[in-house]
Amino acid sequence: MDLLGRGLLALAFVIALYGVVASIVGAVMARRATALAGGAAGDVDAGQFATPTDRGRAWITSGRRAVYLIALLGTGAFVLVEIAFIRTDLRFDIVTDHSSATTPLGYRIAAPWSSQEGSLLLWVWMLSLWSSLILFRSRRRMADVIPWAQAVLLALMGFFLLLVVFWVSPFAVSSPAPEIGRGLSPLLQYPSMMIHPPMLYSGYTLFAVPFAFAIGALIAGHVGSDWIRQTRRYTLAAWLLLGIGIVLGSRWSYAELGWGGYWGWDAVENASLMPWLLGTAFIHSVMIQEKRGMLRTWNVSLILGVGILCILGTFIVRSGILTSIHAFGASTVGNQFLILLAVMILGSIGLVTWRRDMLRSENRIDSLLSREAIFLVGNVVLVLLVIVIVWGTFFPLIGELLTGEQRPLESSTWGTWVGPLALALVALMALGPLASWRKTTPSHAWRQVRIPLLVAVLCLVVSIVLGSTGKLSAWLAVLFGGLVFGAVGQELYRGVRARRIAHREKVPVALVRQVSRNRRRYGGYLVHVGFALLVIGVALSSAFKQTQRIHADVGDRFRAGGYELRYEDAFGDWKIVQERLHSITFGAEVGVYKDGKRLRTIRPTRDYYPNAGPGSGPVSRLFDEATTEVALDAGLTRDIWVAMQPDGDALAEQILALDEQLEGAEAPYAQGPVMAIGLAQLYGERPTSVTFQVIVSPLVTWIWIGAILMALGALLAMWPTRDRGDRRIRGRNAARVAQDLGRTGGRNAPREPQGADVGTEA
Repeated sequence: MDLLGRGLLALAFVIALYGVVASIVGAVMARRATALAGGAAGDVDAGQFATPTDRGRAWITSGRRAVYLIALLGTGAFVLVEIAFIRTDLRFDIVTDHSSATTPLGYRIAAPWSSQEGSLLLWVWMLSLWSSLILFRSRRRMADVIPWAQAVLLALMGFFLLLVVFWVSPFAVSSPAPEIGRGLSPLLQYPSMMIHPPMLYSGYTLFAVPFAFAIGALIAGHVGSDWIRQTRRYTLAAWLLLGIGIVLGSRWSYAELGWGGYWGWDAVENASLMPWLLGTAFIHSVMIQEKRGMLRTWNVSLILGVGILCILGTFIVRSGILTSIHAFGASTVGNQFLILLAVMILGSIGLVTWRRDMLRSENRIDSLLSREAIFLVGNVVLVLLVIVIVWGTFFPLIGELLTGEQRPLESSTWGTWVGPLALALVALMALGPLASWRKTTPSHAWRQVRIPLLVAVLCLVVSIVLGSTGKLSAWLAVLFGGLVFGAVGQELYRGVRARRIAHREKVPVALVRQVSRNRRRYGGYLVHVGFALLVIGVALSSAFKQTQRIHADVGDRFRAGGYELRYEDAFGDWKIVQERLHSITFGAEVGVYKDGKRLRTIRPTRDYYPNAGPGSGPVSRLFDEATTEVALDAGLTRDIWVAMQPDGDALAEQILALDEQLEGAEAPYAQGPVMAIGLAQLYGERPTSVTFQVIVSPLVTWIWIGAILMALGALLAMWPTRDRGDRRIRGRNAARVAQDLGRTGGRNAPREPQGADVGTEA
């Protein structure tokens, strides 16, 4: 199986190289045909209408089929890796290092992307699938841009295939095979981590599509809005999936890592956030280009930056140059990623400089009080956020050069810079939809903003009455969030009211039809509402979080954040998987009370996992790695977060005593699990003291609700609109044109050019 896997990847690499060459050859032939057509047509933009020669078209088609074949070969290779993990085939190094017989089946299926080799294979496989989809759907459109975009996508696939063929092969084997695997890290055995990496990689690889099309448009000189329209849904899908991956990672951090936060400004967290923010800027600014023909240089630079940041994020994870709990340690591919980044950065700068004359805007901003001006300011804020995050992420490297030690920025420093920019972004989200295109008069602006401003003030007053006092950041978050709610509510009310008057429909019918016929608009509004809720949740939960650390024995009571908690009982447990000890659990039962009334019982635990071999004592090896399983009582108004840690010294003494007891015994490592289970039973009867960390935070749940609303808004904006009436009209018009051409030209009538976009938008 290892030879088959290596062969599939090697063949895919060779096909990628061929596809790059074939696509470029076809593109050159297409350009020659375009030049000839342009010379014949005079001032006509021949790049939009000319088609490649038959030979050129054959080369381009061959390159596209290379992408399909790579997707097929990549699927086969990934299936082989999955089979090896499902069967726990320890001949493969990747399985030995990241799985074991005691790893549950669901996590064995997800284990490939916990490894460097598997994650790189996942990257190229997903890229080949998305590329196949976009190239298949675009095969009859933008004939001058497609082959260059195709070559870029194939080159990226070739790079990742180069890595998994020559440096970090997922099919490396060892002989003889070890008897037991090291197992999947316990920290990664959490439900959301099964889909968190695929979501991130889906976002990264989908952003490669508009990146490639932007390069193709620059090379072809076809720098209008066609490439933006062609890739719009893929850009939105990339933004959505990358955002989902970020939120899943945040939730995992909050519920699994045991430190009580949902965002730690870790280098790998930042690596995914940066392209998402820059992608957000791009999604907004392309509206100005489509509406007014402006910001072409800005837009193409943004999407090129997004593509570069996606590779930079992958580099941060793979290189190990920055300390992170997410990053892989020593890596052999860091230099290769640096070379790729250098090529992408220099190439992007060169292309934009080369086409600077073509990228000049058709119009200028007429007034600072206009929608395009507000969108542009919002773009600047987003770019500033990215710059701050890049600086903060790489600050430890600067410190290492100066002091020899990596020291990340304090969380308070991050808040000082990022907080004001995030609040400004929320305010601009509210003002953008209220402003008119080109110019807004002061009187019109006041009529637009007065009701949303009233809603914002009411939200602030309510929050102060409910207790959010003394924190300026919290006040501003509620005020600006209320402004967003008021602005979106006003726009929705006006749209539904106008439709009711025009069509005499009932409110529910008018609401559904108004939204369904303007999905991009109202989907964007829903995203804004979700983001405002998210920022409010972050601001209030951070400003009013109460944290306590308590040392307690069974029966003790303590107070935290207005609640009384009672350490009522202790318990020990264990888990057996395939007749092997998987984990030992020590836990606590904690009652939560409010005003003397019992609300619920929560059960924080500390789980211990064995190491791969008998390097330590027969019992102590079974407690090699520990994870904190948080008990979370979540509600709409507050979260009660509790983690526990048994007395480490007392536990270590008991484990050491059991190790000494087994010295000289027959098969001590076979008896070790029995002793460990006995220790778990004993803990339930005679527990040690426990240290509890308790955090009470308001409105954390609204962070997740806001993220869900943002996802729903993105789905609404992406959902295709079927306007059958318009399609029938276009169809009748096309038929009439074809009929007229037939009358005038007969058999020699000109055919529809292959590169023209005559259908509906994809």
